[in-house]
Amino acid sequence: MKKISILIPCYNEVENVELMAMAVTNVINEALSNYDYEIVFIDNCSTDGTRDKLEEICAKNKKVKAIFNVTNFGQFNSPFHGMCQTTGDCTISMCCDFQDPVEMIPRLVEEWEKGHKVVSCIKTSSKESGILYFLRSCYYKLIKGMSSVRMIEHFTGFGLYDKTFISILRQLDDPIPFLRGIVAEYASGFNMIEIEYTQARRRAGKTKNNFYSLYDAAMLSITSYTKVGLRIATLLGFFSSVVSLFIAMLYLILKLVNWYGFQAGYAPLIIGVFLIGSIQLFFIGLLGEYILNINTRVIHRPLVVEEKRLNFDENREE
Repeated sequence: MKKISILIPCYNEVENVELMAMAVTNVINEALSNYDYEIVFIDNCSTDGTRDKLEEICAKNKKVKAIFNVTNFGQFNSPFHGMCQTTGDCTISMCCDFQDPVEMIPRLVEEWEKGHKVVSCIKTSSKESGILYFLRSCYYKLIKGMSSVRMIEHFTGFGLYDKTFISILRQLDDPIPFLRGIVAEYASGFNMIEIEYTQARRRAGKTKNNFYSLYDAAMLSITSYTKVGLRIATLLGFFSSVVSLFIAMLYLILKLVNWYGFQAGYAPLIIGVFLIGSIQLFFIGLLGEYILNINTRVIHRPLVVEEKRLNFDENREE
């Protein structure tokens, strides 16, 4: 009997975890009763009672497992680590807030049985804020145009991954894994298929996304999968130096030709200082993001440090 793993990352989802476990269990029992399954929650150090709720769920159903992190390891490391701990023939990763439709699980398994080892779910529309969806669209098009890897627009990580692809993830040894980029880079060799869906509103609780988390995701993708930022800095710096040299020579010639009559004033000097200064500060910041990415990889801390596991086989290799 084939086994399906459902990986559900969570952070402060006390209102959703129990209903999520029930919804997934019901879908599998009704539509996929000929499959074995496990539901793996990985909790990113919740503080709202989510862990107590998970302990209750795991005590009632041994097919529901949980991993408790010692602290919050971020929106990328925790789900990636959880996927690497699953034991099924395929793993379906989905959010705990019901924005990823539970009803799509049978469709994902159906595509998997047809031979597609990676099934990526693509948002065609969303019931979230229209402005936020528009900004996401702009970001995806920007990163897609800048990256040498064919990035997948409106792909959040929700999808199905065969155990052969999961084994690739385990081998990567990446301290800051960006799953969306990894899927875009490697999944084409796994007969990947894309299926569309409409993202629902969060069922309960507050979204954990804010400006910082979205900025962090954008910078991780840019610094991990593009060289364009550094190339633009080099080319713009060269262009600025040429223009500056030309203007300096022009002013020198005009001053020599008409020493007493030529009065440039402070305007060119002020404009030049602020323009060049702003360009320098922008690209120093961008360069800092690349250095931060390199520094994190060099330090190579573990993806996640676990505090406790529930319902896992203690003899299983990790």
